[in-house]
Amino acid sequence: MTTTQSTRTSPTAAATAAPDTATARIAGARQRIDDLDARIVALIKERMSASDEIQQIRITDGGRRVDLAREMDILRHYGDALGRERGTRLAMTLLELCRGTGCR
Repeated sequence: MTTTQSTRTSPTAAATAAPDTATARIAGARQRIDDLDARIVALIKERMSASDEIQQIRITDGGRRVDLAREMDILRHYGDALGRERGTRLAMTLLELCRGTGCR
């Protein structure tokens, strides 16, 4: 056996190593998603708090809780940034978290 032959990985060994590498890569990507999700949840809570503050100020000032023109701007912004269907759906979900009921 030559040096070149002895350093080559057999197809069986490569196939065995690949799942471990794939598993590790998947685990790393899932951890990254978990970290992103934690940040997203924190930002949503912060957004809900700011929205609640705005709603309370408006009600105290005699205004309406909801500003439909502002909501349309938000829908448009998310639609432009993420694509009309997905962005609008995400924006609607965010708006519905507090709209008209105050944040809990």
